[in-house]
Amino acid sequence: MTTNTKTYQNNKPSFKKNKYISRRKVCSFCIDNIDNIDYKKTNLLKNYVTDRYMIESRRRSGVCAKHQRMLAKAIKRARNLSLLPISPNHRFGSF
Repeated sequence: MTTNTKTYQNNKPSFKKNKYISRRKVCSFCIDNIDNIDYKKTNLLKNYVTDRYMIESRRRSGVCAKHQRMLAKAIKRARNLSLLPISPNHRFGSF
């Protein structure tokens, strides 16, 4: 017979309450009133690319849907013109 490891008080399972309350991320482009994201601003675009040079998700970066679409398009254009590397191997110039 197995024993139950949960402690019960008044026939209710007791669980620890989460002390961390998540805070909603706010789109930095909406705050700065940026309408168009320029593909030539590589310093800005590098903040939204991971170390493996993948585009960060909306949930992780905190960008709204409208600006995420513009951001992805700008990153893809910068990659096409070789302003941003496509993969980690391109950073070192070897394949």
